[in-house]
Amino acid sequence: MITIHDILEYMQIAITQTDSADFMKIDICPKFESVLSEIQITLNDLYFAMENLRTWMQPEYNIGKNLATRMDDCFIRREPLGVVLIIGAWNYPLHLILLPLVAAIAAGNCAILKPSEICQATEQLLAELIPKYLSQDCYAVLCGGAEDTKSLLKNKFDHIFYTGSQVVARSILLAAAAHLTPVTLELGGKSPCFIYGHIDIQKAAKRLCWSKFFNTGQSCVAPDYVLCTAQTRDALLPALRETLQTFYGPDPGASPDMGRIVTPRHWRRLMDMLEKSKGKVVIGGESREEDKYIAPTVLVDVLESDALMQEEIFGPILPILTIESLDEGIDYINRQEKPLALYVFSDETSVVTTVLNNTSSGGFCGNDGIVHMALPGLPFGGVGASGMGSYHGRWGFETFSHRRGCMNRSWLLERVNVLRYPPYSDYNLGWLRWATTFKKNSWGGCSVM
Repeated sequence: MITIHDILEYMQIAITQTDSADFMKIDICPKFESVLSEIQITLNDLYFAMENLRTWMQPEYNIGKNLATRMDDCFIRREPLGVVLIIGAWNYPLHLILLPLVAAIAAGNCAILKPSEICQATEQLLAELIPKYLSQDCYAVLCGGAEDTKSLLKNKFDHIFYTGSQVVARSILLAAAAHLTPVTLELGGKSPCFIYGHIDIQKAAKRLCWSKFFNTGQSCVAPDYVLCTAQTRDALLPALRETLQTFYGPDPGASPDMGRIVTPRHWRRLMDMLEKSKGKVVIGGESREEDKYIAPTVLVDVLESDALMQEEIFGPILPILTIESLDEGIDYINRQEKPLALYVFSDETSVVTTVLNNTSSGGFCGNDGIVHMALPGLPFGGVGASGMGSYHGRWGFETFSHRRGCMNRSWLLERVNVLRYPPYSDYNLGWLRWATTFKKNSWGGCSVM
Protein backbone atom coordinates (compact mmCIF):
# COMPACT_ATOMS: atom_id res chain seq x y z
CA MET A 1 0.00 0.00 0.00
CA ILE A 2 2.88 2.36 0.77
CA THR A 3 4.25 1.68 -2.72
CA ILE A 4 1.02 2.96 -4.31
CA HIS A 5 1.54 6.12 -2.26
CA ASP A 6 5.01 6.42 -3.81
CA ILE A 7 3.51 6.04 -7.30
CA LEU A 8 0.97 8.77 -6.58
CA GLU A 9 3.64 11.09 -5.22
CA TYR A 10 5.66 10.54 -8.39
CA MET A 11 2.60 11.23 -10.53
CA GLN A 12 1.74 14.37 -8.60
CA ILE A 13 5.22 15.80 -9.09
CA ALA A 14 5.02 14.98 -12.78
CA ILE A 15 1.61 16.62 -13.18
CA THR A 16 2.50 19.82 -11.35
CA GLN A 17 5.95 20.30 -12.87
CA THR A 18 5.60 19.05 -16.43
CA ASP A 19 5.28 21.42 -19.35
CA SER A 20 4.51 18.65 -21.78
CA ALA A 21 1.03 18.66 -23.28
CA ASP A 22 1.29 14.92 -23.82
CA PHE A 23 1.60 13.96 -20.16
CA MET A 24 -1.39 12.54 -18.32
CA LYS A 25 -4.41 14.67 -19.23
CA ILE A 26 -2.68 18.06 -19.25
CA ASP A 27 -3.70 18.56 -22.86
CA ILE A 28 -7.39 18.07 -22.06
CA CYS A 29 -7.70 18.88 -18.35
CA PRO A 30 -6.34 21.72 -16.14
CA LYS A 31 -3.64 20.70 -13.66
CA PHE A 32 -5.91 21.73 -10.76
CA GLU A 33 -8.56 19.25 -11.89
CA SER A 34 -5.99 16.53 -12.66
CA VAL A 35 -4.48 16.68 -9.17
CA LEU A 36 -7.90 16.79 -7.53
CA SER A 37 -9.50 13.99 -9.55
CA GLU A 38 -6.51 11.72 -10.19
CA ILE A 39 -4.20 12.13 -7.20
CA GLN A 40 -6.22 13.39 -4.25
CA ILE A 41 -9.23 11.11 -4.59
CA THR A 42 -6.93 8.08 -4.85
CA LEU A 43 -4.79 9.21 -1.92
CA ASN A 44 -7.91 9.66 0.22
CA ASP A 45 -9.06 6.15 -0.55
CA LEU A 46 -5.56 4.80 0.11
CA TYR A 47 -5.29 6.54 3.49
CA PHE A 48 -8.81 5.40 4.41
CA ALA A 49 -7.94 1.79 3.58
CA MET A 50 -4.65 1.89 5.51
CA GLU A 51 -6.43 3.35 8.53
CA ASN A 52 -9.26 0.79 8.55
CA LEU A 53 -7.83 -2.35 6.95
CA ARG A 54 -7.05 -4.10 10.23
CA THR A 55 -10.69 -3.75 11.25
CA TRP A 56 -12.01 -4.86 7.84
CA MET A 57 -9.85 -8.00 7.93
CA GLN A 58 -11.14 -9.21 11.30
CA PRO A 59 -13.52 -12.18 11.24
CA GLU A 60 -17.13 -11.15 11.75
CA TYR A 61 -18.65 -12.89 14.74
CA ASN A 62 -21.94 -11.01 15.02
CA ILE A 63 -23.82 -13.94 13.56
CA GLY A 64 -27.35 -14.89 14.54
CA LYS A 65 -27.46 -18.31 16.17
CA ASN A 66 -30.19 -20.69 17.20
CA LEU A 67 -30.33 -23.10 20.13
CA ALA A 68 -28.68 -25.89 18.14
CA THR A 69 -25.62 -23.73 17.34
CA ARG A 70 -25.41 -21.82 20.63
CA MET A 71 -22.11 -23.47 21.61
CA ASP A 72 -20.52 -23.29 18.14
CA ASP A 73 -17.93 -20.85 16.80
CA CYS A 74 -19.61 -19.15 13.81
CA PHE A 75 -17.98 -16.35 11.85
CA ILE A 76 -17.45 -14.78 8.42
CA ARG A 77 -13.90 -14.70 7.14
CA ARG A 78 -12.75 -12.39 4.31
CA GLU A 79 -10.37 -14.07 1.87
CA PRO A 80 -8.72 -12.94 -1.41
CA LEU A 81 -10.44 -13.91 -4.64
CA GLY A 82 -7.13 -14.63 -6.40
CA VAL A 83 -6.03 -12.92 -9.62
CA VAL A 84 -8.22 -10.01 -10.72
CA LEU A 85 -8.33 -8.00 -13.93
CA ILE A 86 -8.79 -4.21 -13.71
CA ILE A 87 -9.68 -2.41 -16.95
CA GLY A 88 -9.52 1.39 -16.72
CA ALA A 89 -11.00 4.25 -18.74
CA TRP A 90 -9.52 7.29 -20.45
CA ASN A 91 -11.41 10.09 -18.69
CA TYR A 92 -9.56 9.49 -15.38
CA PRO A 93 -6.78 7.17 -16.55
CA LEU A 94 -4.87 7.08 -13.27
CA HIS A 95 -7.54 7.01 -10.59
CA LEU A 96 -9.72 4.49 -12.44
CA ILE A 97 -6.80 2.04 -12.36
CA LEU A 98 -5.16 2.76 -9.01
CA LEU A 99 -8.27 3.22 -6.88
CA PRO A 100 -9.62 -0.28 -7.60
CA LEU A 101 -6.04 -1.56 -7.29
CA VAL A 102 -5.94 -0.20 -3.73
CA ALA A 103 -9.03 -2.28 -2.94
CA ALA A 104 -7.65 -5.36 -4.68
CA ILE A 105 -4.37 -5.18 -2.75
CA ALA A 106 -6.17 -4.48 0.53
CA ALA A 107 -8.14 -7.69 0.01
CA GLY A 108 -4.94 -9.64 -0.75
CA ASN A 109 -5.29 -10.22 -4.49
CA CYS A 110 -2.89 -10.26 -7.40
CA ALA A 111 -3.89 -8.01 -10.30
CA ILE A 112 -3.48 -7.50 -14.03
CA LEU A 113 -3.98 -3.87 -15.00
CA LYS A 114 -5.22 -2.74 -18.42
CA PRO A 115 -5.06 1.08 -18.66
CA SER A 116 -6.80 2.95 -21.44
CA GLU A 117 -4.75 3.10 -24.63
CA ILE A 118 -6.25 6.52 -25.44
CA CYS A 119 -4.11 8.23 -22.76
CA GLN A 120 -0.82 6.74 -23.89
CA ALA A 121 1.46 8.77 -21.62
CA THR A 122 -0.35 7.55 -18.50
CA GLU A 123 -0.45 4.03 -19.88
CA GLN A 124 3.30 4.00 -20.46
CA LEU A 125 4.07 5.54 -17.09
CA LEU A 126 1.95 2.95 -15.27
CA ALA A 127 3.73 0.21 -17.23
CA GLU A 128 7.01 1.65 -15.98
CA LEU A 129 6.10 2.36 -12.36
CA ILE A 130 3.98 -0.65 -11.39
CA PRO A 131 6.82 -3.18 -11.92
CA LYS A 132 9.22 -0.78 -10.18
CA TYR A 133 7.18 -0.36 -7.00
CA LEU A 134 5.09 -3.56 -6.84
CA SER A 135 6.06 -7.21 -7.01
CA GLN A 136 6.24 -8.42 -10.60
CA ASP A 137 5.12 -11.84 -9.37
CA CYS A 138 1.75 -10.39 -8.33
CA TYR A 139 1.10 -7.30 -10.44
CA ALA A 140 1.45 -6.57 -14.15
CA VAL A 141 0.38 -3.94 -16.66
CA LEU A 142 -0.80 -4.82 -20.16
CA CYS A 143 -0.59 -2.05 -22.77
CA GLY A 144 -2.51 -2.25 -26.01
CA GLY A 145 -5.79 -1.65 -27.78
CA ALA A 146 -9.16 -3.31 -28.05
CA GLU A 147 -7.85 -6.47 -29.71
CA ASP A 148 -5.31 -6.96 -26.91
CA THR A 149 -8.10 -6.60 -24.36
CA LYS A 150 -10.17 -9.22 -26.21
CA SER A 151 -7.23 -11.62 -26.10
CA LEU A 152 -6.71 -10.91 -22.41
CA LEU A 153 -10.35 -11.71 -21.67
CA LYS A 154 -9.91 -15.22 -23.04
CA ASN A 155 -7.97 -16.02 -19.86
CA LYS A 156 -9.65 -17.07 -16.64
CA PHE A 157 -9.67 -14.48 -13.85
CA ASP A 158 -11.18 -14.63 -10.38
CA HIS A 159 -12.83 -11.23 -10.84
CA ILE A 160 -13.04 -8.61 -13.58
CA PHE A 161 -13.42 -4.94 -12.71
CA TYR A 162 -14.32 -2.72 -15.67
CA THR A 163 -14.93 1.01 -16.00
CA GLY A 164 -16.25 2.32 -19.31
CA SER A 165 -19.13 2.17 -21.75
CA GLN A 166 -22.20 -0.06 -21.78
CA VAL A 167 -21.30 -1.35 -25.25
CA VAL A 168 -17.93 -2.71 -24.14
CA ALA A 169 -19.43 -3.92 -20.85
CA ARG A 170 -21.69 -6.32 -22.74
CA SER A 171 -18.72 -7.92 -24.49
CA ILE A 172 -16.89 -8.22 -21.17
CA LEU A 173 -19.89 -9.95 -19.62
CA LEU A 174 -19.97 -12.44 -22.49
CA ALA A 175 -16.25 -13.18 -22.11
CA ALA A 176 -16.59 -13.53 -18.33
CA ALA A 177 -19.54 -15.90 -18.69
CA ALA A 178 -17.33 -18.49 -20.41
CA HIS A 179 -15.38 -18.87 -17.15
CA LEU A 180 -18.22 -17.99 -14.74
CA THR A 181 -16.12 -15.04 -13.61
CA PRO A 182 -17.83 -12.44 -11.40
CA VAL A 183 -17.75 -8.91 -12.79
CA THR A 184 -17.97 -5.39 -11.42
CA LEU A 185 -19.13 -2.88 -14.03
CA GLU A 186 -18.73 0.84 -13.43
CA LEU A 187 -20.62 2.38 -16.34
CA GLY A 188 -22.53 5.63 -16.62
CA GLY A 189 -25.74 6.91 -18.14
CA LYS A 190 -27.71 10.11 -18.17
CA SER A 191 -27.50 11.49 -14.63
CA PRO A 192 -30.23 14.10 -14.12
CA CYS A 193 -30.04 17.29 -12.08
CA PHE A 194 -33.55 18.04 -10.83
CA ILE A 195 -33.97 21.65 -9.65
CA TYR A 196 -37.29 22.31 -7.96
CA GLY A 197 -38.95 24.55 -5.40
CA HIS A 198 -37.30 27.38 -3.50
CA ILE A 199 -33.59 27.56 -4.34
CA ASP A 200 -30.62 29.92 -4.01
CA ILE A 201 -30.21 30.21 -7.77
CA GLN A 202 -26.72 31.73 -7.67
CA LYS A 203 -25.30 28.95 -5.50
CA ALA A 204 -27.11 26.35 -7.56
CA ALA A 205 -25.62 27.76 -10.78
CA LYS A 206 -22.09 27.63 -9.38
CA ARG A 207 -22.37 24.05 -8.16
CA LEU A 208 -24.10 22.93 -11.35
CA CYS A 209 -21.50 24.56 -13.62
CA TRP A 210 -18.56 23.19 -11.67
CA SER A 211 -19.88 19.62 -11.59
CA LYS A 212 -21.03 19.67 -15.22
CA PHE A 213 -17.95 21.27 -16.82
CA PHE A 214 -15.30 19.71 -14.56
CA ASN A 215 -12.99 17.75 -16.88
CA THR A 216 -14.96 19.31 -19.75
CA GLY A 217 -18.00 17.25 -18.85
CA GLN A 218 -16.11 14.01 -19.44
CA SER A 219 -17.14 12.39 -16.15
CA CYS A 220 -19.47 9.43 -15.77
CA VAL A 221 -21.19 11.19 -12.85
CA ALA A 222 -21.47 14.64 -14.45
CA PRO A 223 -25.01 16.06 -14.54
CA ASP A 224 -26.19 15.08 -18.02
CA TYR A 225 -29.27 17.29 -18.18
CA VAL A 226 -31.39 19.61 -16.04
CA LEU A 227 -35.05 19.13 -15.16
CA CYS A 228 -36.84 22.21 -13.86
CA THR A 229 -39.94 24.35 -14.30
CA ALA A 230 -40.02 27.11 -16.92
CA GLN A 231 -39.92 29.70 -14.13
CA THR A 232 -36.81 28.13 -12.62
CA ARG A 233 -35.18 27.86 -16.06
CA ASP A 234 -35.72 31.55 -16.72
CA ALA A 235 -34.05 32.42 -13.40
CA LEU A 236 -31.28 29.87 -13.88
CA LEU A 237 -30.05 31.01 -17.32
CA PRO A 238 -28.75 34.46 -16.26
CA ALA A 239 -27.09 32.85 -13.24
CA LEU A 240 -25.39 30.28 -15.49
CA ARG A 241 -24.12 33.04 -17.82
CA GLU A 242 -22.73 35.00 -14.90
CA THR A 243 -21.13 31.90 -13.37
CA LEU A 244 -19.47 30.83 -16.61
CA GLN A 245 -18.13 34.38 -17.07
CA THR A 246 -16.69 34.23 -13.55
CA PHE A 247 -15.23 30.74 -14.00
CA TYR A 248 -13.76 31.03 -17.49
CA GLY A 249 -13.87 34.70 -18.55
CA PRO A 250 -15.45 36.15 -21.69
CA ASP A 251 -13.71 33.55 -23.88
CA PRO A 252 -13.69 30.10 -22.23
CA GLY A 253 -11.49 28.81 -25.05
CA ALA A 254 -8.67 31.09 -23.86
CA SER A 255 -9.07 30.12 -20.19
CA PRO A 256 -6.42 27.81 -18.68
CA ASP A 257 -9.21 26.35 -16.54
CA MET A 258 -11.28 25.06 -19.46
CA GLY A 259 -10.24 21.66 -20.77
CA ARG A 260 -10.54 19.98 -24.15
CA ILE A 261 -12.22 16.89 -25.59
CA VAL A 262 -9.96 13.85 -25.44
CA THR A 263 -9.74 12.92 -29.16
CA PRO A 264 -10.96 14.21 -32.54
CA ARG A 265 -13.34 11.22 -32.72
CA HIS A 266 -14.97 12.15 -29.40
CA TRP A 267 -15.14 15.82 -30.50
CA ARG A 268 -16.93 14.88 -33.73
CA ARG A 269 -19.39 12.69 -31.84
CA LEU A 270 -20.37 15.59 -29.56
CA MET A 271 -20.65 18.05 -32.44
CA ASP A 272 -22.83 15.60 -34.34
CA MET A 273 -25.19 15.34 -31.35
CA LEU A 274 -25.28 19.12 -31.03
CA GLU A 275 -26.01 19.64 -34.74
CA LYS A 276 -28.83 17.10 -34.70
CA SER A 277 -30.46 18.61 -31.63
CA LYS A 278 -33.70 20.53 -32.10
CA GLY A 279 -33.02 22.49 -28.93
CA LYS A 280 -32.11 26.19 -28.86
CA VAL A 281 -28.54 27.10 -27.92
CA VAL A 282 -28.75 29.98 -25.42
CA ILE A 283 -25.22 29.84 -23.97
CA GLY A 284 -22.01 28.87 -25.74
CA GLY A 285 -22.09 26.72 -28.86
CA GLU A 286 -18.66 27.77 -30.14
CA SER A 287 -16.19 25.08 -31.13
CA ARG A 288 -12.80 24.54 -32.77
CA GLU A 289 -11.86 21.23 -34.31
CA GLU A 290 -8.12 21.94 -34.42
CA ASP A 291 -7.75 21.89 -30.62
CA LYS A 292 -10.87 19.80 -29.85
CA TYR A 293 -12.56 22.71 -28.10
CA ILE A 294 -16.26 22.96 -27.32
CA ALA A 295 -17.46 25.90 -25.25
CA PRO A 296 -19.69 25.28 -22.23
CA THR A 297 -23.04 25.05 -23.99
CA VAL A 298 -26.59 25.25 -22.64
CA LEU A 299 -29.73 24.45 -24.64
CA VAL A 300 -33.41 25.01 -23.88
CA ASP A 301 -36.61 23.75 -25.51
CA VAL A 302 -35.16 20.25 -25.51
CA LEU A 303 -37.64 17.38 -25.80
CA GLU A 304 -37.37 13.82 -24.52
CA SER A 305 -37.01 12.63 -28.12
CA ASP A 306 -34.12 15.00 -28.89
CA ALA A 307 -30.79 13.68 -30.17
CA LEU A 308 -29.10 14.89 -26.98
CA MET A 309 -31.39 12.74 -24.86
CA GLN A 310 -30.76 9.37 -26.52
CA GLU A 311 -27.38 8.59 -24.93
CA GLU A 312 -24.97 9.90 -22.33
CA ILE A 313 -23.53 13.21 -23.55
CA PHE A 314 -20.10 13.02 -21.88
CA GLY A 315 -19.10 16.53 -22.82
CA PRO A 316 -19.69 20.24 -22.04
CA ILE A 317 -23.24 20.32 -23.40
CA LEU A 318 -26.14 20.84 -20.97
CA PRO A 319 -29.77 20.44 -22.14
CA ILE A 320 -32.52 21.92 -19.97
CA LEU A 321 -35.89 20.15 -20.04
CA THR A 322 -38.95 21.70 -18.45
CA ILE A 323 -41.56 20.03 -16.30
CA GLU A 324 -44.60 21.47 -14.51
CA SER A 325 -44.63 19.57 -11.24
CA LEU A 326 -42.54 17.51 -8.86
CA ASP A 327 -44.44 14.36 -9.81
CA GLU A 328 -43.86 14.98 -13.53
CA GLY A 329 -40.14 15.29 -12.93
CA ILE A 330 -40.05 12.07 -10.92
CA ASP A 331 -42.06 10.29 -13.60
CA TYR A 332 -39.61 11.47 -16.26
CA ILE A 333 -36.61 10.17 -14.29
CA ASN A 334 -38.31 6.82 -13.71
CA ARG A 335 -39.07 6.39 -17.43
CA GLN A 336 -35.34 6.39 -18.18
CA GLU A 337 -32.67 3.82 -17.40
CA LYS A 338 -31.47 4.04 -13.81
CA PRO A 339 -28.65 6.61 -13.75
CA LEU A 340 -25.25 6.37 -12.09
CA ALA A 341 -26.05 9.50 -10.09
CA LEU A 342 -29.09 11.62 -9.35
CA TYR A 343 -28.85 15.24 -8.18
CA VAL A 344 -31.61 17.28 -6.59
CA PHE A 345 -31.23 21.01 -5.92
CA SER A 346 -33.79 22.49 -3.56
CA ASP A 347 -33.98 24.45 -0.31
CA GLU A 348 -37.01 22.34 0.59
CA THR A 349 -36.05 19.19 2.46
CA SER A 350 -39.38 17.62 1.52
CA VAL A 351 -38.52 17.94 -2.18
CA VAL A 352 -35.14 16.26 -1.77
CA THR A 353 -36.64 13.50 0.37
CA THR A 354 -39.55 12.90 -2.01
CA VAL A 355 -37.24 12.47 -5.00
CA LEU A 356 -34.91 10.23 -2.99
CA ASN A 357 -37.76 8.00 -1.85
CA ASN A 358 -39.40 7.66 -5.26
CA THR A 359 -36.45 7.08 -7.60
CA SER A 360 -33.52 4.70 -7.99
CA SER A 361 -29.93 5.53 -8.96
CA GLY A 362 -26.40 4.38 -8.31
CA GLY A 363 -25.69 7.35 -6.06
CA PHE A 364 -27.58 10.41 -4.84
CA CYS A 365 -26.49 13.92 -3.91
CA GLY A 366 -28.66 16.78 -2.75
CA ASN A 367 -27.66 20.37 -3.55
CA ASP A 368 -24.35 19.55 -5.22
CA GLY A 369 -22.87 17.42 -7.97
CA ILE A 370 -20.21 14.69 -8.23
CA VAL A 371 -18.74 15.36 -4.74
CA HIS A 372 -20.41 12.29 -3.23
CA MET A 373 -17.99 10.04 -5.12
CA ALA A 374 -15.00 11.58 -3.34
CA LEU A 375 -16.03 10.28 0.09
CA PRO A 376 -14.46 6.85 0.69
CA GLY A 377 -17.06 5.94 3.29
CA LEU A 378 -19.80 5.87 0.65
CA PRO A 379 -20.15 3.02 -1.88
CA PHE A 380 -19.74 4.13 -5.48
CA GLY A 381 -21.39 2.13 -8.23
CA GLY A 382 -24.32 1.86 -10.55
CA VAL A 383 -27.62 0.02 -10.66
CA GLY A 384 -29.31 -1.49 -13.68
CA ALA A 385 -27.85 -0.15 -16.92
CA SER A 386 -25.46 2.16 -15.04
CA GLY A 387 -23.47 -0.74 -13.62
CA MET A 388 -23.27 -3.52 -11.09
CA GLY A 389 -21.24 -3.74 -7.92
CA SER A 390 -19.52 -0.95 -6.03
CA TYR A 391 -16.19 0.15 -4.60
CA HIS A 392 -14.41 2.95 -2.69
CA GLY A 393 -13.34 2.40 0.91
CA ARG A 394 -14.63 -0.77 2.55
CA TRP A 395 -16.93 -1.40 -0.39
CA GLY A 396 -13.94 -1.99 -2.66
CA PHE A 397 -12.39 -4.31 -0.10
CA GLU A 398 -15.63 -6.31 0.00
CA THR A 399 -15.84 -6.40 -3.82
CA PHE A 400 -12.44 -8.07 -4.05
CA SER A 401 -13.00 -10.39 -1.07
CA HIS A 402 -14.73 -13.73 -0.72
CA ARG A 403 -16.92 -13.79 2.40
CA ARG A 404 -16.40 -17.32 3.65
CA GLY A 405 -19.02 -18.56 6.10
CA CYS A 406 -17.32 -20.68 8.77
CA MET A 407 -18.57 -22.86 11.61
CA ASN A 408 -16.44 -24.74 14.13
CA ARG A 409 -18.78 -27.06 16.00
CA SER A 410 -18.58 -27.99 19.62
CA TRP A 411 -18.88 -31.59 20.83
CA LEU A 412 -21.33 -30.38 23.44
CA LEU A 413 -25.14 -30.49 23.19
CA GLU A 414 -25.02 -33.90 21.55
CA ARG A 415 -28.47 -34.50 22.99
CA VAL A 416 -29.74 -31.92 20.52
CA ASN A 417 -27.67 -33.35 17.67
CA VAL A 418 -29.04 -36.86 18.04
CA LEU A 419 -32.42 -35.50 17.00
CA ARG A 420 -31.17 -35.37 13.39
CA TYR A 421 -29.81 -38.91 13.22
CA PRO A 422 -31.74 -41.92 11.88
CA PRO A 423 -33.95 -43.62 12.66
CA TYR A 424 -36.14 -40.57 11.98
CA SER A 425 -39.38 -39.84 13.81
CA ASP A 426 -41.99 -37.10 13.87
CA TYR A 427 -41.14 -36.57 17.54
CA ASN A 428 -37.47 -35.82 16.73
CA LEU A 429 -38.46 -33.66 13.76
CA GLY A 430 -40.65 -31.48 15.94
CA TRP A 431 -37.94 -30.93 18.54
CA LEU A 432 -35.29 -30.33 15.85
CA ARG A 433 -37.41 -27.70 14.15
CA TRP A 434 -37.95 -25.99 17.49
CA ALA A 435 -34.20 -26.00 18.26
CA THR A 436 -33.21 -24.57 14.86
CA THR A 437 -35.93 -21.93 14.49
CA PHE A 438 -35.41 -18.25 15.17
CA LYS A 439 -38.07 -16.85 17.44
CA LYS A 440 -40.74 -14.39 16.31
CA ASN A 441 -39.34 -11.56 18.42
CA SER A 442 -36.28 -11.52 16.12
CA TRP A 443 -38.32 -10.72 12.99
CA GLY A 444 -38.35 -6.97 13.68
CA GLY A 445 -42.07 -6.63 13.03
CA CYS A 446 -41.79 -7.39 9.32
CA SER A 447 -45.35 -7.68 7.99
CA VAL A 448 -44.23 -9.81 5.02
CA MET A 449 -42.69 -12.37 7.38
